[in-house]
Amino acid sequence: MDETLAELGEHIQAALGDALDRVTIAFGELTLEVRASDILSVVRFLRDDSSCQFVNLTDICGVDYPSRDRRFDVVYHFLSPKQNLRIRVKLQADDETPVPSIVEEFPGAEWFEREVYDMYGVLFSGHPDFRRILTDYGFDGYPLRKDFPLTGYVEVRYDDEKKRVVYEPVRLNQEFRDFDFMSPWEGAEYILPGDEKAS
Repeated sequence: MDETLAELGEHIQAALGDALDRVTIAFGELTLEVRASDILSVVRFLRDDSSCQFVNLTDICGVDYPSRDRRFDVVYHFLSPKQNLRIRVKLQADDETPVPSIVEEFPGAEWFEREVYDMYGVLFSGHPDFRRILTDYGFDGYPLRKDFPLTGYVEVRYDDEKKRVVYEPVRLNQEFRDFDFMSPWEGAEYILPGDEKAS
């Protein structure tokens, strides 16, 4: 399998040249790292080239690396049923410079790009319907960024007296807890409440 991926990677690199920053094989998948400005030419080639035929867009997702200047990765996953191969295309983005939308090439990208915007704040230029898809229209922030608070900023509930949904600042009814998720069969390194009676 790695031989096939290596050959495909060489073919793509020979055809696209400077459009690719890096080609790697990891976890049985070929990964192409590209610049945001070249994403349209890269996905067109992957779809139309007879050796590739990556006609199925499986997913577009985001990854947040807050310590980097361009803190987000936008990751595209494609499938070639004809070649029985998958490929991953990654690009780096920030929250100010728009990434070209691939909706013209892959109409199924519309909701995926909206989700990446809604969760991370990555902008896409040329998108036909660019608005939030999972959160409320007035939602403050981007929930999958690593600097977004775990509790959020507001909570939503239905008020029976007002007969409508109300937004209120987050109020924790109990102290915020940090769980260690240690297996009970391994035994904790500290005494749990009630264990002192067992000895």
